[in-house]
Amino acid sequence: MNGVAASRNSHDRTGTPSIDSVSLAIIEQLQEDGRRPYAAIGKAVGLSEAAVRQRVQKLLDQGVMQIVAVTDPLTVGFRRQAMVGINVEGDLDPVADALTTMEEVEYVVMTAGSFDLLIEIVCEDDDHLLEMINKRIRTLPGVRSTESFVYLKLRKQTYTWGTR
Repeated sequence: MNGVAASRNSHDRTGTPSIDSVSLAIIEQLQEDGRRPYAAIGKAVGLSEAAVRQRVQKLLDQGVMQIVAVTDPLTVGFRRQAMVGINVEGDLDPVADALTTMEEVEYVVMTAGSFDLLIEIVCEDDDHLLEMINKRIRTLPGVRSTESFVYLKLRKQTYTWGTR
């Protein structure tokens, strides 16, 4: 019994929580439908409703997953989205950390290639986008240059890639 608990609580060599096949199956169920009842998930993965609830809470607490409502930004008042490539002088971490604190920034990715960082921002309109890029992003210490890719139309956005 201690071995099972230890394996569920263990982390891999990168510090990422190790996830067993049952938890992966729960994640896949929730990716298909984030509102699926725990009893239905339990039937699908062979656990009780209480056991599923406990595992889901642990996955949430560990930051392995989030359960959120994904909206179409246009329908909730955000008419401008853009991907912004950023080149940084020196250490990427301070710039990445500063970007993560900005409400409009949906995600921050450190990359290899033409840009040091890629971010996605969601803004109310073009004026808001200009203010974000010109006054808030380009003025961060260490930002050398930016290149913006304004979204004209969002054709696909899913979060159902499954698990490995």
